[in-house]
Formats: sequence, structure tokens, C-alpha cells
Amino acid sequence: MKRTEYSQTKIAIPIFQKEIKDVLDVAEDCIKKGADILEFRIDALNNPNFKDIKQTIEEINFPMIVTNRIQSEGGSFKGSEKERIELLKKCSNIVEYIDVELQTDDKYIKQINKGKAKTIISYHDFKKTPELEEIYYIVEKEKKLGNIAKVAFMPQNLEDTLKVLAILSHYDNTIAISMNELGSYTRVMASKFNSPITFAAGRDVTASGQIDIETMKELLNINIEIE
Repeated sequence: MKRTEYSQTKIAIPIFQKEIKDVLDVAEDCIKKGADILEFRIDALNNPNFKDIKQTIEEINFPMIVTNRIQSEGGSFKGSEKERIELLKKCSNIVEYIDVELQTDDKYIKQINKGKAKTIISYHDFKKTPELEEIYYIVEKEKKLGNIAKVAFMPQNLEDTLKVLAILSHYDNTIAISMNELGSYTRVMASKFNSPITFAAGRDVTASGQIDIETMKELLNINIEIE
């Protein structure tokens, strides 16, 4: 007998569009392709305002992460930090997850935590992968501040990618990613360590090494032969 065993790791697909009118179309496409969660990158919007964002989220009506990424961590938000946090605070009552960077002032993270959404506390290094002890420190700090820890690092060699797998094996409720083509396999292996979420590409590729959603679904789901 053949049984298909499905991964419990949810696949999130980022939506990175400049115009709010295009978000709905991309969201529908991502859902059709099999996304479990959508990541709405509101920092990509030319003129992000909560009224339009709220209306779009309600119309999509699908599990969602809202991210308003700062420029120093690869984001595009051009407003003030106060404006950035205000948008996240308002969104925290209408979506399932809010992604907020570890370098954000603790007082702002506490304010976002008052919303209904679970918080993903994230840290990105686009140049290197730190030593394991430093990564442990980062993840433990994230876990104290929010519900899910997230780290993403640029590998210089295969050993760097193994550090990410070590983090996944050591911590629960943690998303750990090794970027670029060298580290792309860690996005698939995340499911073997029961990571809550992994990221794949739909129409918008927002990070190096992202695998397209169709390939990701095939890799995450395995067939088991039972006699």
C-alpha cells in the first residue's frame, strides 16, 4: 500500500508588489499554486496606508504574515520608524503573524505583541554566517521577545549551511535559513526538523535561494511504501 505523508511545515509565499491593486492578483495566483500562508511585504508598496492594506487583507481572506521590512535588513520601507511600527501594530489585529526585526526597539515589539497575531522575531545577515554560539544567542533573544524565532544567513561554504540545520535541530518554533543557491536545500530540510514555516517563491522572489512553490511542494511531500 502506498501512503502519502505530508509535511507539517507550512509554505509561505511572499508578495512583493509596488501597487496595492496588484497584490490581489498575485495572492490569488499564489493560493492556486498551493501556498499555506502568504507573506504580505507592505514595505514594497509605493504608498502604504492602513486603510488600503486592511481592505486588501480582508478581501484575500487567507492566512497571512505581514512584514514591513527595514532597509538595513533588505527591506524597502521609506517612512519613519514610528510610521513603520504603527502599521505593524494595526495589522497585528487582522492577520495571523507579524514579522518584526530583532533590532527593533524592545518597547515597539512589546506593543506589537499586544495584538492578536503571533510575532516572528527576525534577524538577517546578508554577508556571513556567524559562529554557532552567536546564533544561539540571537535565537534565544528572539524567543524571549516573540512567538517564533527567525534567522537567515549568507553562507560562505557548506559548513555554514550545516550551522543552520544545527539551529533547527536545537530549537522548536524556529525558522532558520541559509541563503543563496548553496543554502537553498535548508529551506526543504526545515520540514524534517518541524520548523513551523518555510518560504518559497511564487511570482516574486524576495531572497536568494528561494525555491519555486511547485518544486517545494514536491520536495516536502514524500511517498512511503508499506507492505
